[in-house]
Order: sequence, then structure tokens, then C-alpha cells
Amino acid sequence: MRIIAGVAKGRTLGTVAGATRPTSDRAREGLFSSLTSQFGDFLGL
Repeated sequence: MRIIAGVAKGRTLGTVAGATRPTSDRAREGLFSSLTSQFGDFLGL
């Protein structure tokens, strides 16, 4: 997994081989869209 934004941009996170799959762009967009509607301008994790 690779971090694509923020101060850690470009770093990779280790994963267990075979235990994870990439998230599709459509699923990721839906997730963050729903989080944005719930939390608005929240600037943290």
C-alpha cells in the first residue's frame, strides 16, 4: 500500500502477502464521499 497525499506522501505500508487486495477507485470514491458528507471540513484522521 502506498500513501498518496499528506506529509507521508510516497511512503509505503507493509502488508501480509495474499491477505489484501487493492480497493477500486469507485469504492474509494464512495467511501470518501460518504465520510465528507458526515464530517465536512474535518482535518484529521
